[in-house]
Amino acid sequence: MPANSLKWIYLVVLSLIWGSSFILIKKGLVGLPPVQLGAIRIIFTAIFLFIVAFKRVKSIALRDWKWVILTGLLGTFFPSFLFAFAETEIDSAVASILNSLVPLNTIVLGFFVFKLKSTKRQVLGVFIGLLGTLLLILNGASINPDQNYLYVAFVIIATFMYAASVNILKRHLQHMPALTIAIGNFAAIVIPALVILIFSGFFKAEVLQAPTLKPAILYMIILSLVGTAFAKVLFNKLVQIATPVFASSVTYLMTVVAVFWGILDGEHFGLFQAVATVIIFVGVYLANKRKAN
Repeated sequence: MPANSLKWIYLVVLSLIWGSSFILIKKGLVGLPPVQLGAIRIIFTAIFLFIVAFKRVKSIALRDWKWVILTGLLGTFFPSFLFAFAETEIDSAVASILNSLVPLNTIVLGFFVFKLKSTKRQVLGVFIGLLGTLLLILNGASINPDQNYLYVAFVIIATFMYAASVNILKRHLQHMPALTIAIGNFAAIVIPALVILIFSGFFKAEVLQAPTLKPAILYMIILSLVGTAFAKVLFNKLVQIATPVFASSVTYLMTVVAVFWGILDGEHFGLFQAVATVIIFVGVYLANKRKAN
């Protein structure tokens, strides 16, 4: 199948998978604190990937390991914890909307870190996206006074990490198979995750015997197997056959899926939030729109 057609299939599949991950995190937090949830998600994913192709670790060249480790930390390790903490205070739908800032932050990091030039349109898009984000946060804080909207900072930090990871993948790991990158990522981060889980008190009797633990573990198995392991490989492949901006645009479609799940779960999503979401999308679109030939 031509790469141009294949990239759209990957985009849609990833949108459905990752759009559902926010509600799975929310459900998992019912039985697990965010530190344990993030660690378990990483450990389960590593187990699934290692069963499939752990031997690929040997094929990673020494010179590539620094980029593999860095993308593992920025693209998976820290965001797994940041999103878990964020969703203890904000709705899963809001977290998914803020996650759509990834393409916009790809442009921002490209300018400040990778020294890529920005057009006036891109600068305008950045400001419009930031305006939409501010409106979404302010409105969410007003209609959900019991939620601490300072926790959106965790999501915003994670989006910058995702954006950095995408740029690094495209620039330094283009030559490496997607599954090999994923295996290397989790080989690098699984031990720190296991250490965190051990010191979090997860293995205490009262925790292991809690009635809410089994459902939470089930949600994490689904999230790890499909939402992280399979999706990680698929995303790495998408980055390799498409541009970083196209790959990060998965955040548009997954937001629709996540908002749908949030509404089904009883989360409030009003007209003002919808308008703020559209403003964010317009900003991201302008920031990533190519000039006409």
